[in-house]
Amino acid sequence: MSDLRALALCCTLKPSPAPSSSELLGRQVLAALAVRGIEGEMVRVVDHNVRFGVSVDEGDGDGWPGIRDKLLSAHILVLATPIWMGQPSSVAKMVLERLDAELSETDEQGRLLTYGKVAVLAVVGNEDGAHHVTAEAFQALADVGFTIPAAGSTYWVGEAMGRLDYADAGPKPGTTGRTTITVAAHAAHLAQLLTDHPYPANSADNA
Repeated sequence: MSDLRALALCCTLKPSPAPSSSELLGRQVLAALAVRGIEGEMVRVVDHNVRFGVSVDEGDGDGWPGIRDKLLSAHILVLATPIWMGQPSSVAKMVLERLDAELSETDEQGRLLTYGKVAVLAVVGNEDGAHHVTAEAFQALADVGFTIPAAGSTYWVGEAMGRLDYADAGPKPGTTGRTTITVAAHAAHLAQLLTDHPYPANSADNA
């Protein structure tokens, strides 16, 4: 791949160094991307002073601008989130809210700065809801300019009402493991295509 980079945002509620199944699955996506020559970085969002809001910088020591710089330098976003009450985590929702600001940020050709960037998901939880979380996150990510590849999510959910975490359950090479490899392959393929063939200039502004 042509100098492609990935950024994984872990949206666990737990600050470091607490173990996180979301981070584990996100790192497994990064590892699968690394096999394809794509370097990646993991950021646990809750470790930073990210403020609630819908601007690129909420001021007063807001940690989002630094994360945003990494995001804008990346070609692939891996959003890793646990399922809480059948929903993406509150941290994941905060990230999506902060990305709303990108609707006002464009390049010299009128394109969103997120155009040409690929987004994939890694979801873990102890209840059904992975498909619902994926639907919510992908709708928001597509709205703010990211491109979603085919089969763009990998997930693991434990038994209903259970207490077993993904980190304790161990890798599932025949199911989650295989899906994770597919997500990485499709994300890498699409990111390379969009790097080589960017979206056209904003047709509404240039009609």
